[in-house]
Amino acid sequence: MMALIVELMSTWTLDWTEAFGFITGLACVYLVVRENPWNWPLAMVNAVFFLVLFWRTHLFADSMLQVVYFCIGGYGWWNWLFGGENHSALSVSRTGARLLSVYLFACMLLTAAIYGVLVHTPSTVPFWDALTTSMSFVAQVMLTRKLIENWYLWILADVIYIGLYGYKGLILTSILYVVFLGLCILGLRQWREGLDSNSS
Repeated sequence: MMALIVELMSTWTLDWTEAFGFITGLACVYLVVRENPWNWPLAMVNAVFFLVLFWRTHLFADSMLQVVYFCIGGYGWWNWLFGGENHSALSVSRTGARLLSVYLFACMLLTAAIYGVLVHTPSTVPFWDALTTSMSFVAQVMLTRKLIENWYLWILADVIYIGLYGYKGLILTSILYVVFLGLCILGLRQWREGLDSNSS
């Protein structure tokens, strides 16, 4: 295990996009856990850093996902502030079984479609890039609506991302996703506690 860590560290080079992506990403997810709507503009800044980083490392679907994150950021920000009843702040809610099945089906369709494109690019990980991109997109859409089940998708995606980014030599980003994983588990717990206390 130690030999693997030494090998990874010897091939690792840090650049400014990864460093700023790390900082803004960490702050953004922390704000999401706290249900702070300022996570959205910070997420838009984060998307710019990761777009550049992922494009350079041939994670093309992840790179294009950052464009989507940037665009969704404005909607998420507005919806969290004014998407509730009578244009009030949006509250955490549960996804119904029918809507959840629609989200999961959309995730499968997106994975197949993105994979079909990525096999014609220099990507060395077309399936994993397609799967994580699809899961992240669906989770982000759910997050704009403060649906608690978004955390389950993020947790699963983060587990895959940790290995994927390590494989691509993005060590700091892989470490960031370990932290994201912990924050997602914390976010799920806190959102669930808030939801349970509001319903009782």
